Amino acid sequence: MLLFRSEEHVRRWCDSRGREPGAIISLEQGWALARAWYSDRLQPGWRRKPAAEVEAVFQSCGLSGPFWRLTVP
Repeated sequence: MLLFRSEEHVRRWCDSRGREPGAIISLEQGWALARAWYSDRLQPGWRRKPAAEVEAVFQSCGLSGPFWRLTVP
């Protein structure tokens, strides 16, 4: 993950390196994702989330679209 000032900054950085931008999310979305992702990590019964559950976490943070899709529709 890289942090940028704006979407324009992302585009300039990508252009200067010959890369296409990936998903661009706000700091608020990144924080919501981190809270949701790691909230149970220290629990004794922790297990890796299946793809459908991970997609539900993404959706709950407002992250949608092809980049965030793990399962085949």
